[in-house]
Amino acid sequence: MAKVVCICNQKGGVGKTTTAVNLASCLAVKHKKVLLVDIDPQANATSAVGIEKRGVEKSTYQLFIRSYPIQEIILPSQIDNLDVVPSNLHLTGVEVELVDQPRREYILRETLSPVREKYDFIIIDSPPSLSLLAINGLVAADSVMIPLQCEYLAMEGLSQLLDTIRLVRDNLNEALEIEGVLLTMADMKTRLSREIVAEVRNFFGEKVYKTVIPRNIALGEAPSFGKPIVLYDKLSLGAARYSALAEEVLAGHHK
Repeated sequence: MAKVVCICNQKGGVGKTTTAVNLASCLAVKHKKVLLVDIDPQANATSAVGIEKRGVEKSTYQLFIRSYPIQEIILPSQIDNLDVVPSNLHLTGVEVELVDQPRREYILRETLSPVREKYDFIIIDSPPSLSLLAINGLVAADSVMIPLQCEYLAMEGLSQLLDTIRLVRDNLNEALEIEGVLLTMADMKTRLSREIVAEVRNFFGEKVYKTVIPRNIALGEAPSFGKPIVLYDKLSLGAARYSALAEEVLAGHHK
């Protein structure tokens, strides 16, 4: 039975999609069966694994309106063991279409259920908002991973996210846990990055991963080539760090 992890932060530009794509890829390289589910209408995770989002005929939009079963939407990726449920711009208007749907917060959970036995991990890349799509991600998940950028005001907006996670846990998915907090875009040569790392570790304690994702040119370039970092530049620091993160996730251990 797959462990379902939702990568979530309503702030944009924190490394959310980079983390979803590269964690999924590194787990797949470590011989785990992984399904990457893109529920962001911008479809950046879809294009970052080399799938042309404009050419996608069946996407998470069809999943949410239940016009196709998930088995008909899943696509293979360039990496063995990594499959993808792609997104495209059609997803943009889906929240309006679902407004009268009963149990609309549970759609993703219910539509993923037929394939949970097939995978070791399902990684959900959610949109940079606390919208119905993001709530679906949290309701479908066993746990949530929160990427936090090492920048001034990194913690801003975090209380809103934690409140949302609490509300989902209280009302829709009582089993939801915080998988871990991942520090991204760090430049440990700067005092600011070091101070933020210390502040976040102080606040979240053992929930913070030992692995810190650096600002890394290869990580920034890889998506425009439609390649996860393990294919684009497997010797880069970014690849090494996401591989280390995958090891931490596999160990289930954040000390």
